[in-house]
Amino acid sequence: MGKYYFVGSGIASLAGAAYLIHDGNINGADITIFEESTEFGGALDAHGTAKDGYFMSGGRMFEHKYNATFDLCSFIPSASDPNLTVKQETDLAEKDALWYNKARLVNGEGKITEFHKMGFSEKDRIDLVALIVKPESMLDSKRITDCFAPGFFHTNFWFEWCTLFAFERWHSAIEFRRYLLRFVHHFSTIDTQEGILRTRYSQYDSMAVPLVNWLRDRGVEFRMETQVTNLGFKTAGSEITVSSIQFSVSGTEGEIPVEKGDLVFVTNGSMTADKSFGSMTKAPAMERGKRSGAWRLWETIAAGRPEFGNPAAFDSHIDESSWESFTVTLNDPTFFQLMQQFSGSEPGKGGLITFKDSNWLLTLSIYRQPYYKSQPENTFVCWGYGLFHDRVGQYVKKTMAECTGKEILEELIGHLKFDEHKEKILQTANVIPCMMPYVTSQFLVRKAGDRPDVVPRGSTNLAFLGQFAELPDDVVFTVEYSVRSAQIAVYSLLKLDKKPSPLYKGQHDPRVLFAALETLHR
Repeated sequence: MGKYYFVGSGIASLAGAAYLIHDGNINGADITIFEESTEFGGALDAHGTAKDGYFMSGGRMFEHKYNATFDLCSFIPSASDPNLTVKQETDLAEKDALWYNKARLVNGEGKITEFHKMGFSEKDRIDLVALIVKPESMLDSKRITDCFAPGFFHTNFWFEWCTLFAFERWHSAIEFRRYLLRFVHHFSTIDTQEGILRTRYSQYDSMAVPLVNWLRDRGVEFRMETQVTNLGFKTAGSEITVSSIQFSVSGTEGEIPVEKGDLVFVTNGSMTADKSFGSMTKAPAMERGKRSGAWRLWETIAAGRPEFGNPAAFDSHIDESSWESFTVTLNDPTFFQLMQQFSGSEPGKGGLITFKDSNWLLTLSIYRQPYYKSQPENTFVCWGYGLFHDRVGQYVKKTMAECTGKEILEELIGHLKFDEHKEKILQTANVIPCMMPYVTSQFLVRKAGDRPDVVPRGSTNLAFLGQFAELPDDVVFTVEYSVRSAQIAVYSLLKLDKKPSPLYKGQHDPRVLFAALETLHR
């Protein structure tokens, strides 16, 4: 039997290791996962304490058509209740907290505005349909703004769509088109957000921890604080084979030979690389030096190998790929009580609230409590983000990027018109902002070939995983994309007679299409 190496411990690597064991009958002791940081989980990060404040970069959207994700979750036991799988726990969580948004959009006066009407002009409708039917090959290097008139970006549809999925108007038209097709079944509920799911706790507690527990129980080795710096290769004709893994631990270099029969899985790039956290009194830094090994490794091995993709398309435009999130910890219920009165929904049942006239385009998510498994009673956690961190706020005269956690909360309170309760909320809150230079880098303008295939042309033992490997028709910035890439990689390299979970294509369902077309005329 061979050895199996994963670079990175995000959900793609964890899923890949799980599929090696579950579907490939590989011995867990033959699997090694390298992680440069002290924490596993990649973008599924959620840490902290009630005393010092909880913090995370963010959470991914879930929905029922994530067939690969729920296949994985169907054989991993919950960390909270070993009698349940992660899928069963998530199903129960949905029943307890069904989303029905009554406050999707808020205007500049702090009032819930009409958000059920999409606000399309006839030209907007024509442009949307034209984009959907256009072949992807005609959209190389095009931005969303190349496909729509300026008025489209002031419609309710755009505000609701872009803040659910984190699109900016300068992002790739290819990715936007894929989202329109992949989530066409959400057109009719884009306002109320019905059908969107959350895990019982944070995705770290509810997905990453159970997966790691399951893998460790089966002997998988995690080498933490180990940065993979390069891969050695040997070629034979058109074939290319990884021959060694070079790594660094605390400045000490090492190398592992990759033998015949061994396989290597690399998460190339990272949307949460070089993230920086601030505090109640300090703004987070914008890291521009590519400290993370995920980008540098991809740049190194892709040099002179076009079949390995073009990392520069994704990691060289921080001004277009960055935004800022913030996690709010409160030891007093006042803010949550006010938000329940304001939104008309209990925590965890209302969905996202977007302040459409906010200069930062703030969006807030009020979770079902407790959100962290370790979260004590009478502690409350919510999360939000701003797509325009480089603009000056209306209430705090600084850019979001320059603001401390306290100042971000002051801006939010201003938009909510909670001024009467401002001091009490501020005194009982701990806000930890997070700056992410590459968080939407996977949405940047690109062309065919910029993302490598999961198994690159000519590769005998190397696969790429995650958001920067190419999966035709599927959409990045989702857990589903990472898990599907892991399925494809494992099944392909092991040559298993097994297909990945089916990709849902709602555009082929007449009922879904009819509902979507009705939405265009709201």
